[in-house]
Amino acid sequence: MKALTLVTYTSDLQPYFEAINKEWVEKYFELEPFDIRQLENPQEHILDKGGAIIFAKEGDNILGTVGITPQGDGVFEMVKMGVKPEAQGKKVGLFLGEAILDIARQMGGKKVILYSSTKLEKALNLYRKLGFREMVPECGVYARCDIKMEIDL
Repeated sequence: MKALTLVTYTSDLQPYFEAINKEWVEKYFELEPFDIRQLENPQEHILDKGGAIIFAKEGDNILGTVGITPQGDGVFEMVKMGVKPEAQGKKVGLFLGEAILDIARQMGGKKVILYSSTKLEKALNLYRKLGFREMVPECGVYARCDIKMEIDL
């Protein structure tokens, strides 16, 4: 595997953001209205709200993506982390996770939260490796989510 490079979101990368995330969500769950809004119009629903989206790239190939959205009081939510199936197990998620946490720090973040599902064991292991710990989730934030994690920056 060649060296990974970090790429910041531009509108021409929106189809990758949408396709990578739709693939994993549809494999395990159903797309929810908030997914469709964020995936089809990340500019309006993530970036214009003060968030960020990044991609991991190997050569000309986009392998994965992740974003953050501000939640107020120095808290960011990590959203839409996805890695193409052929790149899974190659530390692309770790690369993206470390990079997005650095971006959250640069943006003045004090804490990053995420919501996930206990169905996604590999993702949960990655989040723990990044330093996230489990918290009590709020009820009904997202239909598919039954676990909340956070990390202090």
